[in-house]
Amino acid sequence: MKSNEPIVRYSEAFKHQVLQEIESGALNFTSARDKYGIRGAQTIQSWAKKYRSFDVLPKIIRVENPNEKDQIKALKDQIKQLKHALADVTLDRVIAESTLEVICEQRGLDVEEVKKKAGILLQERQMGKDKK
Repeated sequence: MKSNEPIVRYSEAFKHQVLQEIESGALNFTSARDKYGIRGAQTIQSWAKKYRSFDVLPKIIRVENPNEKDQIKALKDQIKQLKHALADVTLDRVIAESTLEVICEQRGLDVEEVKKKAGILLQERQMGKDKK
C-alpha cells in the first residue's frame, strides 16, 4: 500500500450487506469486490469468518484413501501410547526423587551431593561398558 493512499474502513452495516448479497447468491466474492471497490483479496473472507458467515466461505473437502485414514489412526494411537509412557516415566522419576530425599534426610546426607556422586558413578560405568 502506498503511503498517500487513504485507508478505507468499512462500517459494520456495509460488511453485513455485502455478506448478505453473497449468501443470497446475488454476488460471489470477486463480483462483490469489483462492485464495491474492495481492494483486499481476503477482506470479505475475513468478514465472513469474523461474523461466522460460514455459508459464504468456500468449502474444503478432504479426500483421502483408506491407507491414509488408517495411518492417521495409527499415529494418533501411537501419540496416546507415548503420552501414557511419558506420564509413567515422569511418575517414576518423582517417586525416585522423593525416595532419595527421604533416605538422604534419614541418613543426614545432602541430596545434591548424593546426586552428583551418583552421576559420576553412572558415567564411569557407562565408560566401562563402552570400552568393552
